[in-house]
Amino acid sequence: MIVLVTGGAGFIGSALIRHILRTTDWRVVNVDCLTYAANLAALERLADDPRYALEVVDIRDAEAVRELFARHSPDGVIHLAAETHVDRSIDSPDDFLTTNIMGTYQLLRAGHAHWRALPEAQRLAFRFHHVSTDEVFGQLRDGDPSFNEETPYQPNSPYSASKASSDHLVRAWHHTYGLPTLVTNCSNNYGPWQFPEKLIPLTIAKAVLGQSIPVYGNGSNVRDWLHVDDHARALWAAFRNGKPGETYAIGGNSERRNIDVVRTICRILDEEKGGEAHERLITFVSDRPGHDFRYAINGSKIEREVGWVPARTLEEGLRDTVRWYLRNQDWWAEVLASRYDGRRLGFSSGEAEAASGSR
Repeated sequence: MIVLVTGGAGFIGSALIRHILRTTDWRVVNVDCLTYAANLAALERLADDPRYALEVVDIRDAEAVRELFARHSPDGVIHLAAETHVDRSIDSPDDFLTTNIMGTYQLLRAGHAHWRALPEAQRLAFRFHHVSTDEVFGQLRDGDPSFNEETPYQPNSPYSASKASSDHLVRAWHHTYGLPTLVTNCSNNYGPWQFPEKLIPLTIAKAVLGQSIPVYGNGSNVRDWLHVDDHARALWAAFRNGKPGETYAIGGNSERRNIDVVRTICRILDEEKGGEAHERLITFVSDRPGHDFRYAINGSKIEREVGWVPARTLEEGLRDTVRWYLRNQDWWAEVLASRYDGRRLGFSSGEAEAASGSR
């Protein structure tokens, strides 16, 4: 059995591929165009696995996507490829619209043609699983019930609007053309190999370098946090056991204010690095435009229908994550110094090189 995983060199995609190859006998084709956020180091141990293949393909390229399906004849697709960073979507929305909307369209178009040509037994088993975000639902206020599968869409950033558009396309291809699709909407992920522009790895990196740790506004914005390995288990469970045409909300049961997450990371770093007072580095900065106040996920449907629940508490996951970033400073320092313009986040190349011990 073969599954195409788009965006498989990304943070969540690489975790999913590791999970599939570790726990099943499926073959995986990693479809990625290797943008700045791609991280093949997270899959380095799989490079010689005969069940793993990398295809460097831009999902916006219709002909390349058609050839991909013809070459591999997959039994399913798990579609994670997307531009995902909200701040970048505010500054430069073009790539978000073309990748997240038109890229999804090209995959649906080619996937539908491939599915129609399959023998009946394979058609019945085929799934097109689209991975989305809770940000399509907008924001919650204190006391509001958590997002669930019936929550109306109300995206508030170019990123979330582009993901909402792609969700609607996936739904349309199921109801109009019969393609056996499903959609999952997850809360904020964290864990090993996450790109250092996101809150948790950014906080760790800034603290390790002794720099100011930026927190938007007063830090009261609330997020539900989901460890990436728990998310990988959920994605595979939904792909294998979910019902076509359905949507499943995936959360970590771990709502926290951003400032509390940052303070917890500082406390863990104090313990791991011998008592340094990292909390003194916290600096409150101007809030970003359209910053949603609160996200929260009600995951009762996926627990009831698919049998998945998160395995880690946030405190356990954060401690493991901090320790991983401390052990792997060479990786994130190299990312900041060369593969990514770390200056956008307030890093200098010299500081990144110093963190890796390269000078």
